[in-house]
Amino acid sequence: MSKISKHITYKEATRSVTAIRLNIDNKPNDYQLQNMELIAEKVFEPLRKAVNGPIQINSFFRSEDLNTAIGGSTRSQHCQGRAIDLDDNYGYMSNNDMYNYIKNNLDFDQLIFEFPDNKGNAAWIHVSYVDADSNRKRCLKAIKENGKTKYIDITNE
Repeated sequence: MSKISKHITYKEATRSVTAIRLNIDNKPNDYQLQNMELIAEKVFEPLRKAVNGPIQINSFFRSEDLNTAIGGSTRSQHCQGRAIDLDDNYGYMSNNDMYNYIKNNLDFDQLIFEFPDNKGNAAWIHVSYVDADSNRKRCLKAIKENGKTKYIDITNE
C-alpha cells in the first residue's frame, strides 16, 4: 500500500521517530487501515482542499506499543486509526483557522485545540472521526496545569 488518500502516503501516516528509535512495529491492521482511509476521506481531504496547500501531519496511526512508549492516553483514537494531529507549518492556513474550518464545516468526533500560546494560537490541532452516526462533535482545549494536561470542554464556544 502506498497511499491512504490522495494527499497522505502510507509512510507519512505510520511514520514515527520514536517507533524507529525503539524498533516498534507501527503497522495498522485492516480494520485500523479502513479507519485511516475514512478519516482521510471525511476530514483530511476536505480540509486540504479548503487550505489549498499541504498540511503537516504530526501524528496519525499509533500502534498500542508506540502509544505506550510516548505516554499516550490508553483510550487514544490514534491507536484505532481514527485520529490525526495536524499543524500548519506551510503557511496556507493557521492552526486556529483549520480548527474553525473543521468545527464549522466538517463532521468529526473530537476536535482538540492543543496548547494555545499567550496569543491564543494553537500549537497543533487534533481531530478524530468515527462514523456519521457515532461522531460526537466534541470540542476541547488542551492546556497544561500543574505540569499535567487538562482538557476543557469548549463545544459551545
